[in-house]
Amino acid sequence: MGLFAKTRTTLEMIKWEHSIFALPFALTAVLLASHGAPGWRTLGWIIVAMVTARSCAMAFNRWADADLDAANPRTSSRAIPAGLLSREFVLGFTILMGLGFVIAAFELNRLTLYLSPFVLIVLLGYSYMKRLTRWSHLVLGLALGIAPSAAWIAVRGSLDPRILVLTFAVILWVGGFDVLYACQDFQHDRKVGLHSIPQSLGIPAAFLVARGMHLAMLALLIEFGYLFHFGIAGWLGIAAAGLLLAYEHAIVSPKDLRRLNAAFFTMNGVIATVFLIFVAADVWLRK
Repeated sequence: MGLFAKTRTTLEMIKWEHSIFALPFALTAVLLASHGAPGWRTLGWIIVAMVTARSCAMAFNRWADADLDAANPRTSSRAIPAGLLSREFVLGFTILMGLGFVIAAFELNRLTLYLSPFVLIVLLGYSYMKRLTRWSHLVLGLALGIAPSAAWIAVRGSLDPRILVLTFAVILWVGGFDVLYACQDFQHDRKVGLHSIPQSLGIPAAFLVARGMHLAMLALLIEFGYLFHFGIAGWLGIAAAGLLLAYEHAIVSPKDLRRLNAAFFTMNGVIATVFLIFVAADVWLRK
């Protein structure tokens, strides 16, 4: 493959456009920690850290799951099983992105550097959780949910316990939509012995679990709004997130998973972005 084709295939493999899932919540923390003025250098290195960390995690997941992906009809066309990229290339890309993340952490402050190996352990460790526990969805949630707390530390050099509420909200948000997404592999996971909520409890029960997680997420967002003294724009952002989550659950059901990709990829990106926009407006209006 030529350089352009290999680059395009690599970006498709890591689903780079889905960086929007966690990035808006990280930027929410940046705005709150900096009172709306983080500074371009800090903001730039936070974005570099976010992109490299996620790229490292996604590439490692594709490397670690290559054999599992090859055995699953839904994922057999991914880059490694399809022979578009070699395992050696993907592992090299993973290492490169991991080094990029550590460099970004170094450029931010001492605490972010010290914590960067632990972040990588969480990000890379998720890839093996489906082999071990039905609650792997929450480990994925943790991998994305640490973004707001990490961003706060990047700005302040310390952790405010209040931002942990947003971290737990993101953990439940991601865990809930990953439970729904895993319904697509219900039969395959049971056949090969992989663990998930749908595989363990069945698809109807999995939908109930996902709804429970998302209701708990909204409760935490409300608590988050109180802790940071949101104005009208911030509360509208929480309300908008709630309505969009309700719509996400309305377009899929245990008997109809056809629009699951739309719910997973499109709606969750919109939810995160809309929440950031309203919180940003709230911060700047209060200034």
